[in-house]
Amino acid sequence: MSDSENDNESEFLAPNRSELFRMAWPIVVANSSVPLLGLADTAIIGHTGTVTDLGAIALGALIFTFVYWGFGFLRMGTTGFVAQASGAADEAEVRATVARALVLAIVLGVSLVMLQRPIVWASLWLLGASEAVEHTAEAYFLIRIWGAPASLCMFALMGCFVGLGQSRTLLLVQLFLNGVNIVLDLLLAGALGWGAEGIALGTAIAEWTSLILALFLARQLLRRRHSDSESFWPWPRIKNAAKLAKTLTANFNILLRTLILVSSFALFTNQAAKFGDTVLAANHILLQMIGFSAYFLDGFAFVAEAVIGQAIGARRRMMFDAAVSRSSQLAAITALGLALATYFLGDEIVAGLTTHASVRNLATQHVPYAAIYILFSFGAFQLDGIFIGATRTRDMRNAAALSMLVFLIVLWSSSAQGYRGLWIAFIAYVIARALSLMLFYPSLRRSIEDR
Repeated sequence: MSDSENDNESEFLAPNRSELFRMAWPIVVANSSVPLLGLADTAIIGHTGTVTDLGAIALGALIFTFVYWGFGFLRMGTTGFVAQASGAADEAEVRATVARALVLAIVLGVSLVMLQRPIVWASLWLLGASEAVEHTAEAYFLIRIWGAPASLCMFALMGCFVGLGQSRTLLLVQLFLNGVNIVLDLLLAGALGWGAEGIALGTAIAEWTSLILALFLARQLLRRRHSDSESFWPWPRIKNAAKLAKTLTANFNILLRTLILVSSFALFTNQAAKFGDTVLAANHILLQMIGFSAYFLDGFAFVAEAVIGQAIGARRRMMFDAAVSRSSQLAAITALGLALATYFLGDEIVAGLTTHASVRNLATQHVPYAAIYILFSFGAFQLDGIFIGATRTRDMRNAAALSMLVFLIVLWSSSAQGYRGLWIAFIAYVIARALSLMLFYPSLRRSIEDR
């Protein structure tokens, strides 16, 4: 077969735009359902519990958000390695990758359970609240933490589903988790009146039952793909020291990168708080708009992780190029649509989120900045997906550090412009996230050698 025929075949193997869209929309729906669960918890406890319960849930949920965010590498690392093994048609390595991720998730989850009291005491000390809220939040945490092993295992299985392009399976599991959680919250917190502790218990039970479903679906999926001669769980591969070291190194780099990103967003929020309560409230509303757009852009980034990983595993550069181009085009169009919607409908959105005139006026004045941020953010999302699929985690770590440096420099240089200067620095930051990854992109592309 000639080189041109190989190139045409490689491009043909990459999903077309409609196929990429069909892969992305279940992820968008699954991601969007997560905040709806938070709203349901708030509504249930808001009608049946006390103000202390409501504050405790907000505080406890915030702790879990930061704890679990730090372990996001279980999902991202698994996705990249699974996709590459799938692209290389190495099904035994697909199963070994999932097994390694599950073992690591169990170890980390059990460690969180064992360290539950130091974690909650340190978290409450850092966040601070009234004595009553802290007491109830501690009770909430000490119940919900028992779901941590299941939740972290779910991250690993999500990585498996995304890496194999099974986005509808991911949606099914997420909707099941949310549905069970809401039913249990209604029963335990609503009907039985157990308050914040009922919400925590319902969440933990939902996490374990959802894990059972996810394990069953993953096993069925991997069984159907088991066409090699190795055992279903190929333990020699799973225990391979070099593979374990590569997994741990990749995950550690993703952890560092995530900590840098969290620090950047925390700095942005902290700087906004220094301008007063009105600015902080307006800033929160604008961040909700950005967070909403992220659910859509994440869908295309997740798809990019899978198809890029498969292209690299198959060692097909033309397939890689086609996947990058097509998924990025869809993401760019989506970002443009979201940015235009934010710009033209921003006033109405702000009005629907707050009735405080001072907050509304300030947020409305800065809606264009949120729209600009959304427009440029697709580059960072897509490149994150590309580098996760390629498991180029060291590059991601270094790019995150570089973009953080740019953020700090622009923040310092624009400090005289007040709140407006803060948004200028935030927009520069998301642009820097994309540009810093682009510095490493040529090397990534050159590393793909066609078969």
